[in-house]
Amino acid sequence: MFAPLLHYLDDVSRKKLENSHVGIAGAGGLGSNCAVMLIRSGIGKVTIIDGDVVEEKNLNRQHYFPKHIGMPKVEALAEQLSDLAPEATITPISLWLNEENIHRIIKKADVWVEAMDNAQSKAMFVSAALHARKTVIAGSGMAGIGSSLMRRRKLCPSSGGMLVAVGDFKTDISQHPPLAPRVMQCAAMQADAALEWLLTGTIKILN
Repeated sequence: MFAPLLHYLDDVSRKKLENSHVGIAGAGGLGSNCAVMLIRSGIGKVTIIDGDVVEEKNLNRQHYFPKHIGMPKVEALAEQLSDLAPEATITPISLWLNEENIHRIIKKADVWVEAMDNAQSKAMFVSAALHARKTVIAGSGMAGIGSSLMRRRKLCPSSGGMLVAVGDFKTDISQHPPLAPRVMQCAAMQADAALEWLLTGTIKILN
């Protein structure tokens, strides 16, 4: 049990989160910040998948520090999460997802946060997760600065899974700088949607 939550959540809610397993595909700006927020919120089990290592250029928006440069991202992130919540089960998997391994790995979690950079990889992951009847929370559009409104979109395909996308759906890092405030805002919206799903069984879309 994450002791600080004793002041804020009832026993039933804390137990639900403690028994929940969230998978995070990608440990960059979205994934690393989302993971920290989920652990602070009492999620008991987190699996993080990414094949990358921490670079200096990541420090402007990703939840890493200079001492982590050169480390596999999943190991650096797992170290921080375990320091924050030693009772949580953190599983770091340092690999790149592909057609051969994704179907085995997708089974591991109750809900998935899609936080990948490559468009092809994102599409492959979302497709596999939905076919496995998983709920996927993806990020789309969080670059630059300013007041572009971030919101939710939801898709419930016939396969039985559910895709919820959060972001402004238009600002791309190829045209705008990926800066901490909006990247972290999108990560927070992903974490919030995951918590809503785990605690209530639904994710509301407000117009």
